[in-house]
Amino acid sequence: MNIPVSKNPRIVIIGGGFAGIALAKKLKNTNYQVVMLDKHNYHTFQPLLYQVATGGLEAGSIAYPIRKVIQQYKDFYFRLTSVKEIDTVNQKIISEIGDLHYDYLVIATGSKTNYFGNKEIERNAMSMKTIPQSLNIRSFILENFEQAVLTKDEADRNALMNFVLVGAGPTGVELAGALAEMKKEILQKDYPDLDISKMQINLIQSGDRVLNTMSEKSSVAAEKFLDNLGVKVWKNVRVTNYDGRIISTNSDLSFDSATVIWTAGVQGATVHGLDAKSLVERVERIRVNQFNLVNGYDNIFAVGDIASMETQKFPQGHPMMAQPAIQQGDLLGDNFIKLSQNKLMKPFEYNDKGSMATIGRNKAVVDLPKYHFSGFFAWVVWMFVHLFSLIGFKNKAVVFMNWMYNYIRFDREGRLIVRPFKKRSFTTFTSDEI
Repeated sequence: MNIPVSKNPRIVIIGGGFAGIALAKKLKNTNYQVVMLDKHNYHTFQPLLYQVATGGLEAGSIAYPIRKVIQQYKDFYFRLTSVKEIDTVNQKIISEIGDLHYDYLVIATGSKTNYFGNKEIERNAMSMKTIPQSLNIRSFILENFEQAVLTKDEADRNALMNFVLVGAGPTGVELAGALAEMKKEILQKDYPDLDISKMQINLIQSGDRVLNTMSEKSSVAAEKFLDNLGVKVWKNVRVTNYDGRIISTNSDLSFDSATVIWTAGVQGATVHGLDAKSLVERVERIRVNQFNLVNGYDNIFAVGDIASMETQKFPQGHPMMAQPAIQQGDLLGDNFIKLSQNKLMKPFEYNDKGSMATIGRNKAVVDLPKYHFSGFFAWVVWMFVHLFSLIGFKNKAVVFMNWMYNYIRFDREGRLIVRPFKKRSFTTFTSDEI
């Protein structure tokens, strides 16, 4: 990897997400050599991926170059690669571009979509965890309407205009709201020769309420907002299969749809090589102690979504969200500094600052530790919290200007098919009718 030898101990960080970047910032110009590895050369602000998928923002406005983050850091290196395996015996990682020895290893690989073992759903549905996936969704949505204009078969046209989102957590709810606003304000202007009123947005939830990790008050408010936007919410329904056209469920319900977006769950993005006893098998997370030290190892740490710190308050680990990841990365950085000074590390305690979700224009729900509110004020709070959480002044400015333009003009100018995407199951979907 062409990393120079250093007199300082080497920390290797796998992953440039929220936890990895927070840790990197804490290790700026410390008594360590730090090497960060990631398969992308940018950090993604994942909470706004749905806006890229629906044309509200361009991808560059929610991404930030990792090398720009660390360009003023001494003895700090970045390499673009995927890690294949960890050799814990010889203390080295094995990657696509070579091997690298570590003194300390930090796994911050985040999470990936969990299809719960259903390979056919995984093959035919779409997920939204990365910028490329969001761009695929954006292209596919627009391509469906272009295809709907051409087809003469009504059943095919309805399937192309039927969007099904599986999972009513924050991602599913926010994406459903954004699609509903596209239907209301934009698509009828773009496609005057289509009956946009026949476009359907179905949100399927296996539980008995949407946003089930938030308060019941916020859940009720969010469902009311969705209903007013024309989104059909199906609760206590579990998707059992999707063959690329027909969605099967555990009830009498079935859906005929060209587009299924899976937001029903996530699991840890594990790296091969750790002892199996260190893994929580069901969700692929890595068991860590109160210092984020991986169980069974004395120099391997895990932070963020990949880490499962099981406590009395969080028996299944902390929520797989940005705030726990950032806080764990911050504290681990402080603890590395304590280690270099031969001081005791500080145990992690999660400071729950609350959660929020937006359901379109002027509509959001916010849960704070002592207060729960919804509506316009919640939407303003959501907007500014996300705005100031972005990395880089330019990104903040660009996103703010886009939001103001979209708000005033009722428009989303990112409706571009710059990278056409065709699912194999639909390449000949309506070929006989075009």
